[in-house]
Amino acid sequence: YRPNTKKGDPRICPYGLKKLAQPNDVIGIFCHNRKIYLTNLSEDEHLPLDSNDSPLSAFLDTLKDNRNQVSEELLGMFKSLATGGPLKALSYGDTSIGATIENALGIQINSDKNPDYKGIEIKTKRSSSATRDNLFAQVPNWEMSFYKSSNDIVEAIGYDVPEENCRKLYCSISTIKPNSQGLLLDLDINEELLHEIIVKNKMKAPVCIWELSNLHKRLLQKHKETFWVKADEIEIAGIKYFELKSIKHTRTPSLLQFDRMLGTGEITVDHLIKKMPSMKGKEKGPLFKIKPSSKVELFMGMPR
Repeated sequence: YRPNTKKGDPRICPYGLKKLAQPNDVIGIFCHNRKIYLTNLSEDEHLPLDSNDSPLSAFLDTLKDNRNQVSEELLGMFKSLATGGPLKALSYGDTSIGATIENALGIQINSDKNPDYKGIEIKTKRSSSATRDNLFAQVPNWEMSFYKSSNDIVEAIGYDVPEENCRKLYCSISTIKPNSQGLLLDLDINEELLHEIIVKNKMKAPVCIWELSNLHKRLLQKHKETFWVKADEIEIAGIKYFELKSIKHTRTPSLLQFDRMLGTGEITVDHLIKKMPSMKGKEKGPLFKIKPSSKVELFMGMPR
């Protein structure tokens, strides 16, 4: 919790700590299933941790086994798919690979914000693709924003596409420099806000705002555990197939690294707003994306 006065640092107060520890003892704190556990690491019975003789190491081994159970199950399903040969594509287009693989796994395709399989998010990509990886979609805080909807943004900043009889705003935005529409991200760590602004004629004007706390929540919700899957697109007798090639497994991203990479432009935002005549503009996003080479830093180490 935080103190009611001012903007205090987060605090935690464990009750009954005197029964567990003495002054100068080292206490280990960790969370599991929304419960906080404390253990006295200064007591000999808890050490060494690489031995099953201590209650703590035995408990941690149990948590590790439970944590790996679902990922090993899903990995086994992917291995079965791979040994079965190429998967016939269900459709065409960019989303075809994801739809084909999830269908083969027996996963119902939907637009749910939650992970795809028992808490594990599945991200699919063609092996030849060098594009940024999609982390998650998150709308701004419209109440805090200058523009109050995606429709307002495309009306004010978008461009007409006569051949499609529509108005669009399809673009990428970073903190490094304004894009061709003049859009720029401005990260305010002190206020914990991500601003999108427009820069024209050396003047800056507000567009919309995200609260970092909401972005952190979405990141942890979506990527608590992720399988990053790559497949080759091949053609057999004029029919398109996908052949599974590799899987990277990541867990629990670093929020500090996320903020840092927003500031360095390694994480960007994409607008995909389209407005047809006599209709309000709709957006597939905004999408927060990351450079493939930066995933190592976001997930604090090489994926396995």
